[in-house]
Amino acid sequence: MNDKTRSRRLLEDAARFGIRYREASVDRAVAPSKKALADVQQFVEPMPDVGTSDGDVIALLDEIGSPATMTMTSPRYFGFVIGGSLPVTVASNWLTTAWDQNVVMHEITPAVATLERVAMNWMIELFGLPSDSAAAFVTGATVANFTSLAAARNRIYADIGWDVEADGLLDAPPVTVLIGAEAHPTLIKSLGLLGFGRKRAIEVPVDRQGRMDASKLPALDGPAIVCTQAGNLNTGAFDPVADICDAVKPKGAWVHVDGAFGLWAAASPDRQHLCAGMQSADSWATDAHKWLNVPYDSGIAFVRDGAALKSAMSITADYLMTHSEFRNPSDYTPELSRRARGVDVWAALKSLGRQGVAAMIDRSCSNARRFAARLHEAGFEVLNDVVLNQVLVSFGDDATNRRIIDEIQKDGTCWCGVTVWQGRTAMRISVCNWSTTVADVDKSLDAILAIAQRSA
Repeated sequence: MNDKTRSRRLLEDAARFGIRYREASVDRAVAPSKKALADVQQFVEPMPDVGTSDGDVIALLDEIGSPATMTMTSPRYFGFVIGGSLPVTVASNWLTTAWDQNVVMHEITPAVATLERVAMNWMIELFGLPSDSAAAFVTGATVANFTSLAAARNRIYADIGWDVEADGLLDAPPVTVLIGAEAHPTLIKSLGLLGFGRKRAIEVPVDRQGRMDASKLPALDGPAIVCTQAGNLNTGAFDPVADICDAVKPKGAWVHVDGAFGLWAAASPDRQHLCAGMQSADSWATDAHKWLNVPYDSGIAFVRDGAALKSAMSITADYLMTHSEFRNPSDYTPELSRRARGVDVWAALKSLGRQGVAAMIDRSCSNARRFAARLHEAGFEVLNDVVLNQVLVSFGDDATNRRIIDEIQKDGTCWCGVTVWQGRTAMRISVCNWSTTVADVDKSLDAILAIAQRSA
């Protein structure tokens, strides 16, 4: 067998294993079995002196690795806000991997740089953001928050005459940072990475749904960044971004929106009201591997002031100097070398169209309401107003909740997560998979209610 034939067979085997895995995702238990988890230890061995054939390596990955995965592609996986990856995006991901493009400069990778630029512009239009906003394709909302806030840091300091890129933060004038009391931990991590500190931000009180209380914003005097949230991690609630912008932007503050999944509500005519005023902010962060259902990893940062983003992210190196009239992707991202993750975003948006994206968002929200309605009818407490795709349910006291959630996870019909919200332990149901049907919701509910009623 020559190298060309061997290579073709290897890739065909990998595709066959992947297709079989995805087809089985519909019916297999969501959580891996104890045996599958025990078998993973077969991977733990000393580095071999002699190599293994490529075919055997891929076969071993499938034989041991596939059964031991959490089936996040399952239509009944509700543990975190995780999409199930649309078939077209899995296919585009495979093809893009075969291209193996390093998206640094348009001149070197014109096809993928163009696709990313198109996808960026489509999303800006879809979300109703300022048309001249800049964007960066990054690994996820954590880095999207970091990237957006790096641009904020540059602009805020430039406005007061401090060159933070050249002189850093040592002896720099202080910047006030406001966050909601239920800000996502990754936002706080980003603040730490940027030198603002993880504990220095001022927390603004929130209401019973986790929304920042705009009436309790402190008075601002000097440079400031205000971080808001579109889609609370637990409840799906939205901060009143319009009111916050009205209060702080006249003072010169930069307003950032952490919209890891909630930003996609702007794509649905029925849910755009949740995003009212969000377009007045200065930067926005979101994930595509959540509600757009593209493969991991895929996040996007949007910044109104493209010059501030480019100032924070670009590098200067003689060997990278080009004279292209087009946008160089690496001028806007923390990474220099990276994969062409924007191609999967383009594939999803091209496949779905505006109406398809809206339908996918609406379907998830409808399924979430179905979960909440039946759980409430069964006598269990739904803790949140179900405005989006998140449902919090309590089966009793903390110990009862944890015991029931553990049994639900072990059962394997579906997988839901445990959370502690405003001092109460609860089960969180996140509906985000494109393939989840009403039948999947009802099958999951039947299992959840049987376990809860038996164990309560």
